[in-house]
Amino acid sequence: MPKLTWGVAGSRFYEAGIDRGVLYVGDLAGVAWNGLTGVNETSSGGDPKPFYIDGIKYLNIPAAEEFEATITAFTYPDEFAHCDGTFQPRPGMFITQQRRQSFGLCYRTNVGNDLTGDLGYKIHIVYNALASPTNRSNKTLGDSSDPTDFSWSITTRPPAITAYKPMAHVVIDSRSTDPSILSLVEDVLYGTDSDPARIPAFSELIEIFDTISTLTIVDNGDGTWTATAPFDVIRMLDETTFAITASTAVFIDDDSYTISST
Repeated sequence: MPKLTWGVAGSRFYEAGIDRGVLYVGDLAGVAWNGLTGVNETSSGGDPKPFYIDGIKYLNIPAAEEFEATITAFTYPDEFAHCDGTFQPRPGMFITQQRRQSFGLCYRTNVGNDLTGDLGYKIHIVYNALASPTNRSNKTLGDSSDPTDFSWSITTRPPAITAYKPMAHVVIDSRSTDPSILSLVEDVLYGTDSDPARIPAFSELIEIFDTISTLTIVDNGDGTWTATAPFDVIRMLDETTFAITASTAVFIDDDSYTISST
């Protein structure tokens, strides 16, 4: 095992910025959220709950955790009005403090390191968000005008999923996602010339990731080969043994494969 080192060039990663905000309300097509300036992610719950027998702690179980956030923006899409509790009973007339509609949201954060600020990005998908009322300050104009910075606190209701605990926040990292898979996910989230933007269910995301699996074999030139593939195509059976489950891989014997390209 190699000795630990610190401060190696290119090893200091960071995330910065936010862009490509998209709002999804009900069955309406997703719309670009121009003016989105920030999503401050927080969580509630998750605190450990200890259990004791004879004065000795024997269990320490974390409570359920919920995704929460604060959204800030200079402006918001018209479709967000119902999410903010604003309705229009007549053209030009708006009433507030109405029942707020839940919504979905996605946005990107950029990833960089000490060598470059453009290594890739992470797509964040938030399900079943509900905005809470927040303070809004209106001030007189002075020598210079500062735009109003809108803000909403949101809570979420995690949709039910299989094999995992319910969750309302998914992150897709472009650095480790197969480009063809990433392209399909973005076509769903951002829309195409023929299909409107929409928020996919978690089960659909899993299906996209599992359906398109690119297996890459590299000849290292020293009698060894390196195989890389998305999750579940290469399974480690133990510390030294693996199995390839790609459709293009055929067993020759217990230790050998024939792999063809498609």
